[in-house]
Amino acid sequence: MNNIELQQRKLKVFARGQGNMYPVYVERAQNAEVWDVEGNRYIDFGTGIAVCNTGHSHPKVVAAVKQQIDQFSHTCVMVNPYKVAVELAEKLVEIAPGNTPKKAIFVSTGAEAVENCIKIARAHTGRRGIIAFHGGFHGRTNLAMGLTGKVAPYKNQFGPFPADIYHAPFPNAVHGISIEESLKAVKNIFKVNLAANDVAAIIIEPIQGEGGFYQAPPEFMQALRALCDEHGIMLIADEIQTGFGRTGKMFASEHAGIEPDLMTMAKGIAGGFPIAAVVGKQDIMDSPLPGGLGGTYGGSPVACAAALAVLDVIESEKLVLRAQELGEIFSAKLRGLQKQFPDLVSEVRHQGAMIALELMSNGDPAQPNSELTQQLVAHAAQHGLIILSCGLHGNVIRFLPALTMTNELALEGLDRFEAMFTHLVEAK
Repeated sequence: MNNIELQQRKLKVFARGQGNMYPVYVERAQNAEVWDVEGNRYIDFGTGIAVCNTGHSHPKVVAAVKQQIDQFSHTCVMVNPYKVAVELAEKLVEIAPGNTPKKAIFVSTGAEAVENCIKIARAHTGRRGIIAFHGGFHGRTNLAMGLTGKVAPYKNQFGPFPADIYHAPFPNAVHGISIEESLKAVKNIFKVNLAANDVAAIIIEPIQGEGGFYQAPPEFMQALRALCDEHGIMLIADEIQTGFGRTGKMFASEHAGIEPDLMTMAKGIAGGFPIAAVVGKQDIMDSPLPGGLGGTYGGSPVACAAALAVLDVIESEKLVLRAQELGEIFSAKLRGLQKQFPDLVSEVRHQGAMIALELMSNGDPAQPNSELTQQLVAHAAQHGLIILSCGLHGNVIRFLPALTMTNELALEGLDRFEAMFTHLVEAK
């Protein structure tokens, strides 16, 4: 069975809304390399969208999962709980930023974590309003879509969305949105839409994922923290894509030196096994009544075992530091590409191993080059690469290498990317 045949079978039985970026069907994967059913090898610069931070099939994660499955695979943590869930919660509240005592809950997906943050914030404050940001992505469930600040493809055709959600511009120096303008817009919501004392929470990605890998400046995060403290508003850090060493800190909020009231965790938490969490300040987390939070599969014992192994690998292999090293390797190579094509590459930016290459037309950052971005993604498989795009205008290539990737493999993949980029540009 080859890739084309499998793609044809998939198209017959999968709804078109759940498409796939590459008609490449994986047979096996190890660390930062993937092989398809035809035996072709790919260097993985996407890691399942920042999920396999510890690489594909890390031996410690595989061993932990096998051991747990031999014992049991499910009882529901809300019926008969188990030790691995308690151990994981203890670890998560320990590593979360800040010194305030914390508690955790487990769910299955990042979108669930986001929705439960909103539920907890509303239960704690007795308020209704939520403020999010342009370009933010918080998931595909209805409330999470309402929070998301990007229409296509996530919100198109799916309204109406929940009320009492308001959006402000995200500070973005590349596109001329200052910290002051963003803060002013947030405060303007208090005047125009609802009073500050009716806002339950402000939710923000410390570094936007789908929005283009733009980092919220530390001073902006600190200003939001002060604004929330002033008005009794909960500050939610959506760390789904930025967590677990990805940015050169365990969590991206640490770059700003702030302590969120609530945090979402998912993706890199368990090496590919589905689990997500909300971690927050103890008194806030205890606001919902018993039975108000949870889900059948939340805190799967298999996923909890995997997550404990992932945390062990991050610590023992010093992957937080490794994220910083990989970021420097990628950014140095990509800045060389920027010097070669100054009219096409508007910015190279990275925070740890969360790396972005933003493309423009005619040397103007206000003219996003989504066409070239799409061509790069479309041709990547032919060059033995897996890459992803993002951005409000679809003009950003994002690199999310496994934190266990070797320098040699990173440079091999970057050489392939450079060759592909040069070929596509010169062929026009």
